[in-house]
Parts: sequence; structure tokens; C-alpha cells
Amino acid sequence: MFDRRLVQYFDWGLLAITLMIAGIGLMLLYSAVNTGGIRCILYYKQMIWLFAGFFFMILSFVFNYKYLDKWSLLIYTLCILSLIFVHIFGKEAGGSTRWLAIGPVSIQPSEPVKLGVIIILAKYFSNRAKATGLNLQDLILPMVLTGIPFLLVAAQPDLGTAGTIVLIGASMAFFSKIERKTLLFFILVFLVVLPVGWNLMEPYQQERILTLIFPNRDPLGAGYHIRQSKIAVGSGMLFGKGYLNGTQKMLSFLPEQHTDFIFSVLAEEWGFLGSFGVLFLYLFLIVFGLSVAYNCRDKFGAIMSVGITAMFFWQIFINIGMVIGIMPVVGMPLPLMSYGGSSILTALLGVGLLMNVSMRRFMKD
Repeated sequence: MFDRRLVQYFDWGLLAITLMIAGIGLMLLYSAVNTGGIRCILYYKQMIWLFAGFFFMILSFVFNYKYLDKWSLLIYTLCILSLIFVHIFGKEAGGSTRWLAIGPVSIQPSEPVKLGVIIILAKYFSNRAKATGLNLQDLILPMVLTGIPFLLVAAQPDLGTAGTIVLIGASMAFFSKIERKTLLFFILVFLVVLPVGWNLMEPYQQERILTLIFPNRDPLGAGYHIRQSKIAVGSGMLFGKGYLNGTQKMLSFLPEQHTDFIFSVLAEEWGFLGSFGVLFLYLFLIVFGLSVAYNCRDKFGAIMSVGITAMFFWQIFINIGMVIGIMPVVGMPLPLMSYGGSSILTALLGVGLLMNVSMRRFMKD
């Protein structure tokens, strides 16, 4: 029998915020690709992805999210297999092998893998969390579960998404509480292995970090992206140049303006006020996600909600930090706004799962 409380507790505010952000993203994408040529097709492809994403979002909240606890291992295994298939059958583009071609559609498995990691870690932490905090032994399995997709994604190479997976896992562990001595141990280990991690990076990845520290190091090479992005952001000033009137965008000085640097288009055309308004919407999205976690009555749902909210937060933080020059340039889409089917589907599935938890917050553990 249908429970009317599911409608009563439906999170209309979260849905409204999601629709507004996606709508603004579609407007910005139209402006970013409105330079003639075949790129205009990307706008219509994005509309199709959005409709598909909202369909999957609806599917993701019609069932009880607690079933994911039982399906978590299967979901995680399928995600890992998809990453392995990328290395075997994947399509190479731009020097990276990140996509699987399924007929006429290309999927980037590293995007939905983030949700798979969130679900399996939520199951583990909900069963092992304790008042004294997790010790080193408790964290070995979560590190393995996070480390496997990290290595597979980093090898594509896609260091931005790989790093996001680690940040999501760390955020969920912090929420579940870690013993102080264990936390100090991890900080020391991080400081020790930092030089090793630097040496394992690809030369172009090292160059991006050096360019962040020394912006004028290579203005026409490694520093070109961020230099043009900062020019676009600064030239928007308070009110912007007007919708469709961005000169950096029109002259194609701004690289990847429809994907990783779409926020630069926003800042140039809508100015500081428009950028602040979008950031405010993202803040509401994060607050709604944390509110869902706070009001949830069972540990699995609360920890999963924190993981999904962390996924949004870190992607927003890294993308905008990259655009304004405080983070190195990595392949990081802006959730619900950047062009990309896999990114849109993952973001809307994440929102759908948050709505799922919110609708059933009256249910006890």
C-alpha cells in the first residue's frame, strides 16, 4: 500500500534548486557553443542527457534506498569491472582512455564509480562506526575499497576524478569519526609520501602544479588555460558583458569553455552578481544535502547522504578553484552545468538518492 508520507516528506526545495542549476547550465552551454559549426550540436545532445538524467533521477527515488545496503557489493563490483573494461576496450581521446563506446553513445565510467564507492563505504561505515572513533585497523578495508578505483582512474589518466574519489572517501570517514592518533598517523604518512606522489605524476601534471605556484612560468603553454580563464572572469566585472556577449568565448580564447571552464563563461557574461547567485544556489544544494543527512534516522542513509554531498562539494570547489587560479588545472566538470552525459547522469542520480533518503526520513533504522 502506498504510504502518503512519501509525498509529505518529498524534498521540493532540493528539486527546485536542481532544476534551477541545470537550467542555468543549459543557458550557459548554449552561449558557450553558439560560435557556429558542429559544436552547436552539443547543446541538443546535452538536452537529451538532461531528460535521460531526470528520468533516472525519478527511478532512483521510487524504491527504498535501504535496498542499496544489500546491493552495495554488486554495485561496487560492476563499477570496478567497468573501469577495467575502459583499459581493455576504452576509446582514447586527448591522450586519455576514459570512455566506453556503447553503440552511438560514449560513457565515462569514472563518473558513476563515485556513487558506487559512496554506497559501499556507507554500508561499511554504518556497520563499523563507534563512539570512540575508527582506528587504523577499521580503516584498512575502506582504504582498499577507495584505492582500487583510485588507481584504475588515475591510470587512464584522470587525476582529477581519482583525487575526488579519495576526497569523498576521506569525508565519509571523518563524518563517521576517526580516532585522533589514527588521524595524526595519516597526516604524517601523507607528508612522507608526498614527494613519492610527485615523482609518480606525469610531466604535464607536474607542470600544471608548477604553473599554479608560478603563474607566469609558461603563459603560452601550460599556463594558457588558466590565464585566459582569469581574463574572462575578471573582464566580467560586476554586471558582466551580457548574455551571449562574452568576447573571450566568442573569439575562442577560452579553451574547454563548454566543459571544465563553463564557469568562466558565466563570470564573463553575468559578472560577479551572476556568479555569486550561482554559487548561492550551489550552497543551497550542499545545505539541502547535509540537512537530509542530519534528519535521516538510520546510519546508512545518513552516511550515504554525506558522501553524495561531499561529491558535489569537492567537484564544485575544485572546478571553481581551477577557474579562478587557486587550484591546478584538472579534468573536473562543474556539476549539473558542464557538458557531459556521464557527469549529468551521475549528478542527477546523486540528487535522486538524496531525495530518496529525504522522503523516507520518517522510517526508523
